[in-house]
Amino acid sequence: MIRNVVAGDGPAIQELNKSQLGYDYPVDKTINNLKRLISDERHHLLLVFEDENETVLGYVHAEIFSESYFDPMLNVLALAVSGSAQGQGIGHALMLELETRAKQLGLTEIRLNSGEERTAAHQFYEKLGYRCLKLQKRFVKKVI
Repeated sequence: MIRNVVAGDGPAIQELNKSQLGYDYPVDKTINNLKRLISDERHHLLLVFEDENETVLGYVHAEIFSESYFDPMLNVLALAVSGSAQGQGIGHALMLELETRAKQLGLTEIRLNSGEERTAAHQFYEKLGYRCLKLQKRFVKKVI
């Protein structure tokens, strides 16, 4: 079943972020971030896929992305499925639900970035109809 994320999903999402995406961020900070994101429904969409035992097996996080040079769209910030549940259609179901939600919001496009080394993820997205439009580098500067 796919449903909206609640703060109580924090530990499961933190584990998915760590095991599947390589982000080892503390659980308490993950929960605090989720609370903030969930309260901002105008800009963030967070969905989980849970099994019949209410175990979270995957999640997707997208933001409504607006710029001056194109129409608003959804920008996928994270998609993760438990390693033991991969290949069961969970990621596909989450992305299809994201498409449905985008249409309900009047959005006509979804975009995402995926690390260069994640070739299996690239094949997954291509099977769903996504196209790679450009390669780019990410630049970061700490300002503390």
